[in-house]
Amino acid sequence: MEIRDNLVDRITEAEHEGWLGEIEGLRISLTGAKSKISQIDVAAESGPVPLGMPAQR
Repeated sequence: MEIRDNLVDRITEAEHEGWLGEIEGLRISLTGAKSKISQIDVAAESGPVPLGMPAQR
């Protein structure tokens, strides 16, 4: 989430400075960061994965 927030700040700065090429790259990175956060949220909702007890050989 910290990376996402940093990207939002950098996009705002790039818009202020008129760095059009930089804005597009940052937006692509922001989309990727949001996607990864969504994946983490979905994985967290399913709870822990039962691994079972190890068996002795």
